[in-house]
Amino acid sequence: MASTSEESDTNSGISNNIKGLVLALSSSFFIGASFIVKKKGLKKAGGSGIRAGLGGYSYLYEPLWWAGMITMVVGEIANFAAYAFAPAMLVTPLGALSIIISAALAHIMLRERLHIFGILGCVLCIVGSITIVLHAPQEREINSVKEVWDLATEPGFLLYATLVIAAVFTIIIHFIPQYGQTHVIAYIGVCSLVGSLSVMSVRALGIALKLTFSGINQLLYPQTWIFAIVVITCVLTQINYLNKAIDTFNAAVVSPIYYVMFTTLTIVASVIMFKDWAGQNPTEIATELCGFVTILAGTLLLHKTKDMNDFHVHEHTEEDGIEPEGIPLRDQ
Repeated sequence: MASTSEESDTNSGISNNIKGLVLALSSSFFIGASFIVKKKGLKKAGGSGIRAGLGGYSYLYEPLWWAGMITMVVGEIANFAAYAFAPAMLVTPLGALSIIISAALAHIMLRERLHIFGILGCVLCIVGSITIVLHAPQEREINSVKEVWDLATEPGFLLYATLVIAAVFTIIIHFIPQYGQTHVIAYIGVCSLVGSLSVMSVRALGIALKLTFSGINQLLYPQTWIFAIVVITCVLTQINYLNKAIDTFNAAVVSPIYYVMFTTLTIVASVIMFKDWAGQNPTEIATELCGFVTILAGTLLLHKTKDMNDFHVHEHTEEDGIEPEGIPLRDQ
């Protein structure tokens, strides 16, 4: 009987991981496309008002920006559902696919050229993602939102959350006013730090809703609503600073840097809170880390390639007297 029960739990875990995988892939397609559509909307709105990167909100009146926003919301809903079925170690790295989609569409729609080494970077991202997916831990069985709350209030995660909040306020108050227009890391840092907390809350809320739909009502517990408030607060903060980032800097630069920082911090937060590595052996953990390093190499190669392309774009546009359509990464 014990063997049958263990086999049933294993099959259930694999089934949940497959559901999470499909949802995560769908999410990446929508989110990758949304970067470009929103970028087009921000540029169009910036032509008739104050740019988002300079504190303006004229993009709120631009239908194209809203189209991109709706596309992103659809992707985030799919992502939200994915976290209810699979661990962050499986779901989050698949965001690499959104980088590839974003870079390809930026090449086609925004004339932000993708060098051959950028294509190699995309391939590395895919290889790294596959490596992680094949060795990802199975979703742990959670039967109540109270169990998630207990995990979130353990000393280790409370310390992490405190450090993240302190870092976010420091960046917003001291670094963004001075370096926001010249260093992409300022805006992306806020998005990524806040994003790691939002994913933990999204996963908690997703589990609560999954249990509720299965007949175990979790809406009666105040913890569910606390997680919901955290999700809303974090998502609004991410949207605000992500808009500033993609309006100020090149979309093909913002996407990979955001992915690297967001994924790294989310995996760290998930390992601390949900203890994703608790049931894995050192070989599996090492393989997952190798896969993640491969993804980092791919995104850094994309970033470096974009710097090379910006140099060539400026060189040609100065000779031809034509201004480039993309917004280049500016250096101090």
